[in-house]
Amino acid sequence: MHSDVRVDEAGPADLEIVTTLFLGYLEFYEAPAERDEARAFLAERMTRGESLILLARVGGEPAGFTQVFPSFSSVRRAPIWILNDLFVAPSARRAGVARALLRATAERAAERGVVRIELSTDETNKTAQALYEDEGYLTGFPVRHYLRRIP
Repeated sequence: MHSDVRVDEAGPADLEIVTTLFLGYLEFYEAPAERDEARAFLAERMTRGESLILLARVGGEPAGFTQVFPSFSSVRRAPIWILNDLFVAPSARRAGVARALLRATAERAAERGVVRIELSTDETNKTAQALYEDEGYLTGFPVRHYLRRIP
């Protein structure tokens, strides 16, 4: 892991930087958006407190982000987080940025009483799967997740 990876919570002052990274994320998933639409989406999440966005920098330069959405576990009667977005700029890959973002998310979750972080990735994204499993994420046990797309 690169020793100069710094992860902080993103705020309104970081909106343009996070928007640029978010557009890279959307392009990666072949879901491109106009900059204004992407910025508005992120700004609304920030303003409403509907997500936590963590911004990673390497040597002071923006390198990646993750966005988590709060939810709850009825069974545990406690908060959970859904790690919905994680992106590392191509120029910062293999520098430990994704791992730093995952660890920073877990640290903040523990500080805030979150009992579980859930995430998903494409079935073909073996690199991400290996990282998630190396960081302690499990798949297929003890629950099976289902997805239904709504048109």
